[in-house]
Order: sequence, then C-alpha cells, then structure tokens
Amino acid sequence: MRVVLAEDLFLLRDGLVRLLEAHGFEIAAAVESGPELARALAELEPDVAVVDVRLPPKHTDEGLQCALDARRERPGLPVLVLSQHVEQLYARELLADGSGGVGYLLKDRVFDAEQFVDAVRRVAQGGTAMDPQVIQQLLARRSGDDRPLARLTPREREVLELMAQGRTNAAIAARLVVTERAIAKHTANIFAKLGLEVSDDDNRRVLAVLAYLDHGR
Repeated sequence: MRVVLAEDLFLLRDGLVRLLEAHGFEIAAAVESGPELARALAELEPDVAVVDVRLPPKHTDEGLQCALDARRERPGLPVLVLSQHVEQLYARELLADGSGGVGYLLKDRVFDAEQFVDAVRRVAQGGTAMDPQVIQQLLARRSGDDRPLARLTPREREVLELMAQGRTNAAIAARLVVTERAIAKHTANIFAKLGLEVSDDDNRRVLAVLAYLDHGR
C-alpha cells in the first residue's frame, strides 16, 4: 500500500515514515510543503495520503487544500488529515463531497501506533476515521436545539459517536458489551429519527450522519 506523507516537522515526519514502513506500508514520498505535496499527489497516485493540515509556505491550510484539490482530480482518493487542534471547518470541507476514504485525526492520536495505523488502513480501504473529539463537538453543536438529534436516547448518541468514528456494528457491540443485534436495532432507530435512509454501506451511512450533524437538513 503506497503512501504519500506530508508533515513539516522533520522528527514527526521521520517517525511516521518508520512507523508506517514497520507495518508494511510503502512510502512513495515524504514531503514537507504544500507545493511538494501537490506534485507528489499528482505524479505518484498513492493509495492513501496522510497530510498535516498546516504546511509551508503559509502554514494555514495548505495541506488540506492540496488534498481536496487532489480528490477533485482523482475522486475517492483516500486522505487522512492530521491536525493539532479540532477545526470543524476542516472536517466539513473534508466531508463535503460525500464520498468515502476520509479521516481526520488529532496529532495526539499518532502516538498510539495501533490506533494510527488502523486509521490509515481504514481510510485507504475507503472507510472513515474521525477523531472522537471532532465527533463530540459536532454532536454538541446539535444537541441543544430542536432538531431530530435531540430525540436520540443517551445510548443511541453513544452508538452514533462510535459509528462516526468508523467502527463496525461488531466493534461497537464489543465496545458497549452488547449483542450485534442490539446495535443493529439502535442503528435503525438512529436513522429513522434522523430521517436518513438505512444502508448496509458503513462508510456512506457514517458520512451521511456526519454531514447531517454538521450541516443540518
């Protein structure tokens, strides 16, 4: 699995290269700036891009914008974005096209090697990997009003958070120590209350829920 990595801090970039290579990934390019990232994504056509949001020369959102431009040129290009802080605008932009293969993690998650590698693999396979703090903020934005989210039970909200992180029903059941059948029931209730069509496609159902929570209907 070929990876293009963009991170301007040398020690972190080198550490990520070593970590990914140790888990069987091939590093097609490891770059430190927006222009280098744009070229690498266009020329190397990686299986997944792992991108810091802020890159030289301006240190604003060059990494994210390069990734979004690359996804427009190559729809569905898997992109995992790394950020120092939760920025809901970045999450919104990443999810805006409604297709899969997206992730948004805080850099703190990188220090949990297993969690980080799992997120890269999940995104590369077309799934989602959203940081729990991002999900919590999206949920918090909607929980105080009269939108359908307010009708969810505490357990349904818990299931929704885990769904949005990209977890399967089996993983959610294991985490909450309940049966998969119970999670399937909760999932059906969540979609019914949010007015979303039930789907067997885990990636699309999560993206639909995230888009709904962030933009409303």
